[in-house]
Amino acid sequence: MADFTETKAQIIDLVNKQIVPGASFGFINGTQTARYVYGNKSWRPTITPLKGDELHDLASLTKVMGTVPLIIKLLNEKKISLHDPIKKYLPEFSDERVELFHLITHTSGIKGFIPNRDELSCDELIYALEKLPVTDNFNKKVVYTDTGLIFLGLVIEKMYQMPVQDAIMKYIVEPEGLTSATFDPEPSRCVPTYPVDGQMLYGIANDPKARQLGKHCGSAGMFATLDDVMKFAQGMLSPDKEFLYHNFTTLNPGRSLGWDVKPDGSGHVLFHTGYTGEFLAVDYKHQTAMVVMTNRVHPVQYNQLFLERRDTILETFLNESK
Repeated sequence: MADFTETKAQIIDLVNKQIVPGASFGFINGTQTARYVYGNKSWRPTITPLKGDELHDLASLTKVMGTVPLIIKLLNEKKISLHDPIKKYLPEFSDERVELFHLITHTSGIKGFIPNRDELSCDELIYALEKLPVTDNFNKKVVYTDTGLIFLGLVIEKMYQMPVQDAIMKYIVEPEGLTSATFDPEPSRCVPTYPVDGQMLYGIANDPKARQLGKHCGSAGMFATLDDVMKFAQGMLSPDKEFLYHNFTTLNPGRSLGWDVKPDGSGHVLFHTGYTGEFLAVDYKHQTAMVVMTNRVHPVQYNQLFLERRDTILETFLNESK
């Protein structure tokens, strides 16, 4: 039975070396779970210790904890098909070739610069995204972007006739019993990220597109506690999720539906990160999981050393999971 001693030590070292203020993290090994809270919630404006029940800005974990499960629910109910063209749901989109499959596997090739993006309203941003060109990377390369999951969120809105974030709460978060997960957090419960316009973000999504799109954003915006993400990770180890643990593309490195596939595309581990300092690995073969939640963007959002250490921590987890 793996006890993840070295992985745990490396995560704690992130705090001891002041690479992050603190870390709430946990491991699952079969029916056993262990959770740890170490370090601080904030450094600025004051040093505040972590308690472990804080809400973290999940950033892109929103994709795999909300939007992707809801797309899979619609697929299972035969309400949509992975090979439906985007234009079926978003007629303003220009390219007939791009399917929902390309959005969820990050193989759409959709790319382009949006002038004054951060100044656009919700409707203006959606219009600009729908006008982005499809590049030569179409169906040839996995290029991770937010755009595909934003589009999938808009597809969800067409199906449920409600904002995607409301649909995620109603059909995913509440049925799965993620009791603290929310898109409308109480700021005092939140771990801070970094300042925007001189104000430290507490309970406000760090992602600019999430702030612009509000309830219509399927790529970011969810807040949750360590316990919520641990419960979600446990669910990802159940037999009904086994189908996700492989490369759905013909590419290498490939992609599962929404998830990165590790190691090297062999497919028994799914992995995803959040910009703010979260990462989640689930190993179906060995029935283990790792959840790490930090605010690596506090008080300054650029933190390259964390990204290097994150890769090492994942590698150690994969070795100790065997």
